Amino acid sequence: MRHFFYLALNTLLLMGCVSSQERTINRTLDSFRGESACYDRETEPYTPIVDTHLHYRPFDGKAIPFDEMNEYLSRTSVRFVNVYGIGQMLPAQSSCSNYSQCPGVPVLPTTRNDFVNAENMIASVPDDLHLTLSMTFTDLSNPESTMALMALYEKEYPGLFHWMGEVNLVKQAQFNNHHVPASPQNIEQWSDFMAELRARNYPITIHSDIGNDAHPTYYLHLMEKALERYPDNKIVWAHMGVSYEQIRLNAHEHISILSRLLDQYPNLMLDISWRILDDYYFSRPGNQPLYVDFINQYSERILPGSDFVAFRNNTYEVYQEELNVTSRIHQYLDDDAFRNIALGVNYFKLLNLDYQAPAVCL
Repeated sequence: MRHFFYLALNTLLLMGCVSSQERTINRTLDSFRGESACYDRETEPYTPIVDTHLHYRPFDGKAIPFDEMNEYLSRTSVRFVNVYGIGQMLPAQSSCSNYSQCPGVPVLPTTRNDFVNAENMIASVPDDLHLTLSMTFTDLSNPESTMALMALYEKEYPGLFHWMGEVNLVKQAQFNNHHVPASPQNIEQWSDFMAELRARNYPITIHSDIGNDAHPTYYLHLMEKALERYPDNKIVWAHMGVSYEQIRLNAHEHISILSRLLDQYPNLMLDISWRILDDYYFSRPGNQPLYVDFINQYSERILPGSDFVAFRNNTYEVYQEELNVTSRIHQYLDDDAFRNIALGVNYFKLLNLDYQAPAVCL
């Protein structure tokens, strides 16, 4: 019965008769401490209470103000957020705002966005959101300075950062902007900072393209190398490994790759952020049941996220749309998977947070 309700509701949403915002029940942050009212999937939104992949800072420094971005979130179902910067920025004096339209202009790792996020956190901590600050500066192909910079972060902002990433192992979209994939030799050089992440019990989110449409698994060996070398680290593989360079990977092959690695590496998790997954994978004819079965099976290993980038001209409506699209698959998950992913069980466990997801109403 619930399945048919969601189909009808989707039709109304598309027709503009019902908005996701109108369906949002304003659960407070405190309502996730201890026992709380059960979550009614037929009346409450399918969008998650946690956005684990949100970039508060863009590539060019012209961002939505911190308080305004938090106000966007407060108008949605989201109450727990990973505060990513973007670790790679355009040159400070560049007139370019979209690196994809500026081939040859470098987009290189920097600490600038992380420091702005930290200063904003200190100045203005919202009462109704739980924010987890992430270090996004790391250059995985030149990791020598990472330990020194981690020490600097801890000196300047003690106890403020609890995550690393999103950092790029291989991101084909930035090949024209001086990005160089980390080599197997570079991956060996991560050992000191990966050990430090383990000691602090911090996850790391890695962007690592599986391949591209011409060569479907061309870069897969790099992620496999990282997992083999650091099996005890909490590694989150962003976007299930796909990108705009790879929009035609066969669903069976994709799921087979992910299943094999999840089975082999118990500390690996996936995030299902970025609308590319819904646009080109989940919603493609015949694919949805395959991905629903996969996500249900591995529901304790998956995190939700919008992959929204807070460019200054992006509006609340843009964020709400990205949140809706990246969450559509939640509607078809079983109750256990929905609770693990959308209601935050996995996120709370990963960060050892003292919060509790509500049970799904029967």
